[in-house]
Amino acid sequence: MDIGTTAARSRAASRPVFPFAAIVAQEEMKLALLIAAVDASVGGVLVFGDRGTGKSTAVRALAALLPPMRAVAGCRFGCDPGRVAELCDACRDSAELVAISVPVPVVDLPLGATEDRVAGALDIERALAHGEKAFEPGLLARAHRGFLYIDEVNLLEDHLVDLLLDVAASGENVVEREGISIRHPARFVLVGSGNPEEGELRPQLLDRFGLSVEVRTPTDLATRVEVIKRRDSFERDPAAFLAHWDAEAEAVRERILAARALLPAVVVADAVLEDAARLCMALGTDGLRGELTLLRTARALAALEGDAAVGVAHLRRVAAPALRHRLRRNPLDEAVATTRVDRAVAELFGS
Repeated sequence: MDIGTTAARSRAASRPVFPFAAIVAQEEMKLALLIAAVDASVGGVLVFGDRGTGKSTAVRALAALLPPMRAVAGCRFGCDPGRVAELCDACRDSAELVAISVPVPVVDLPLGATEDRVAGALDIERALAHGEKAFEPGLLARAHRGFLYIDEVNLLEDHLVDLLLDVAASGENVVEREGISIRHPARFVLVGSGNPEEGELRPQLLDRFGLSVEVRTPTDLATRVEVIKRRDSFERDPAAFLAHWDAEAEAVRERILAARALLPAVVVADAVLEDAARLCMALGTDGLRGELTLLRTARALAALEGDAAVGVAHLRRVAAPALRHRLRRNPLDEAVATTRVDRAVAELFGS
C-alpha cells in the first residue's frame, strides 16, 4: 500500500469522512475542487448554494483524498525543503533540513475566531523581558501549503476579511505588536462555502476566489434517492462504506498526482489565449484576472484529462466557474451570471 493510501486511511480511521468519490452529482463543484488540488495558483474555490447540498462534505472529503506532501521536520509552518526561497527564518538559518512526509493541511476557520487565533499571537511580556520573539502560530500558519476552509464565508467579520485579503495578496502573514514584528509564509488555497440567502460576499474577497461554483438541491427522484442511500449506508457502517469506495478514491488520488506531473508540460497556444481574452472582453470583466484564472483553470483541466494542450473544449467547460463572479451588473440584462457566460460562450465558440 502506498503512503497516500496509508495517510488517507489513518485520517479516516480517526474520524470517518464521507469519501469524495461517493458524492452524487454536483459535478461542477467536484471538478473545481480537483482543479484547485492540481494547481493552487488557480486561486481557491467558492461554493455557494442551498443548504444540505454537500458543500462542507465535499471540502472535507478532499482532505482525506489528497496525497501527502514533503515538509521540513519540526517546522511550525510546514516549509517545503525543495523551495529554499520560500523557507521561514528558522528553516533558512538551520544547518540541516530533514524532509518528512506529512498530510496536506486542511484547516477550518470558524466565524467567531479572534484575530490572534487566525494570525497568531505574540507574547509581548516574554519578548520585552527576555528579548525573545515568542510567537504562537495561528490558523494561517497551520494552513500554509494546504487549504483554508471557511464555512458561511459570507458571514465572516470584516476585520478577518481584511486580514485574509492582505495575506492572500502577499503570501505572507505579518503580526506586529508593540513595535515587535513576526512574519512567516502563508500560501494556501482558500475554499469558502455559503448560502447566498444569508448575505453577499464583499467584492474584494469575492474577487480573490479563482472559481465560483453554484450548487442546487437535486430535482430528479433517482439522484435524491441515491444521495439518501449512500449517506445512510455511510452512517450505519462507515468502515464498510469506506472500504467499498477505496478503489475509486485511490483512482482519483492517482489522477491528481498524474495531473500535477503533467501540468508544467501542458501547452497553451496563442489562439487559445486569444479566445480566452475575447470571451472576457465580451463579458466585460474588470482587469485581467479573469483571463489568467480562465487560462490556469483550463490548463489544470487539460492535465486532469491527460491532454497535452489546452483547447476550446477546456475553455468552454471552465468558463462559468472562472468568470461568473467577475461580471459587472448590467441593468439592461437581467439574466443571471451563469446564463450570461453560457450565452457569450455559445456566441464565440458555437453551441
